[in-house]
Amino acid sequence: MSPAQGEATHGLYVHLPFCVSICPYCDFVVYAGSDARGPRNRIEVLVDALIVEIGLRAAAAGADPIARPLSTVYLGGGTPSLIPASALARILGAIRASFGIADGAEVTLEANPGPDERGDPVAQQAAGVTRLSLGAQSFSTLELKRLGRRHSAGDIGVALIAAREAGIRSINLDLLYDVPGQTLSSWADGLERAIGLGPEHLSLYALSLDDPEAEGLTGPLGDHLPPTGGARRWRERALPEQDDDRAAAMYHLASHRLREAGFVGYEIANWAQPGHESHHNLGYWERRSINAVGPGAHAFDGRVRRWNAARLDAYVAALLPDDGSPPSLPPGGFEVLDDAAAAAENLILGLRLDRGVALTALLEPPFMDAFDWAVSAGLLEETDNARVHLTTRGRLLSNELFARLI
Repeated sequence: MSPAQGEATHGLYVHLPFCVSICPYCDFVVYAGSDARGPRNRIEVLVDALIVEIGLRAAAAGADPIARPLSTVYLGGGTPSLIPASALARILGAIRASFGIADGAEVTLEANPGPDERGDPVAQQAAGVTRLSLGAQSFSTLELKRLGRRHSAGDIGVALIAAREAGIRSINLDLLYDVPGQTLSSWADGLERAIGLGPEHLSLYALSLDDPEAEGLTGPLGDHLPPTGGARRWRERALPEQDDDRAAAMYHLASHRLREAGFVGYEIANWAQPGHESHHNLGYWERRSINAVGPGAHAFDGRVRRWNAARLDAYVAALLPDDGSPPSLPPGGFEVLDDAAAAAENLILGLRLDRGVALTALLEPPFMDAFDWAVSAGLLEETDNARVHLTTRGRLLSNELFARLI
């Protein structure tokens, strides 16, 4: 679907950028060490700034908390489970007052499984969390160590069970494949252990080792932070150990095994038990209106994509000015999509989903050559209801097709 201007906001993304330590492959906006823990931590000031931005963004969007409340809220990071549950309750209370949160809304919290990072799931559930996304990444001790993760494989099950006992009924596990040192056997073993824990949702991501600094994303108004020297060296060593053929074999294995286990691969990287799809993330793929707050956060209203700059100091200074002046929206940037870009994005995001897109959409002149190429290459297939979707091969090679659609 393509949202119209002025459409009610579907969801709100809240970026909570604190971690105990930074994993060497991570490109998210993260502040660690004394910013996240100890007497000089900046969690409280960030929460204060977030609450101010929530009010400003709601006013700018013309939000109506009674008539048009949010369907989804996503608390991402970073490690949002590091935030005290009382602060999560403050944030959700501000969202409820400014935007509204619908009855039965999906409220997701990202968490790390380690005992000193996962927080209190009972208090998180009481604050309003309905869905938990655990950053498991791997069940291999060697792979977790290689990735710089702080938790053990056993912590994953403990965290999931604790969340379940707290009343959180929809739980996702994130897993990484094409990890340096990973084998098809260790991937298969990890997948079986994940399935055995009974999560309702699994997100499987190929490890990506991009360089945001080389891509020009880390300037004063950029939405990324520069990688550390250690992270850059780690990536340089890791890249030669990745293998496209091995990654494809891992994806094929997962697709087959998860289908057997009753999961539906509703999006390229996401599998869910029926009824447990991520409604917030579906909002992105359906190009619905999603607002966003926090350093580095991205929003989209159907035509304009905007982002906050990643720098925490500038973010706080705009929203909590020291001189007592009125708060202002934090620095950042925006991009306005023209009709051609919006049409291409509609197709690309639609093809990420298992339901695909209408065949007629790909028969328009700008896209016909790409469609013919993709069908001949076995990347697309037609369904009986005049729709087109990616084959498993197409999911693996989707970036090649998407580049041709732009």
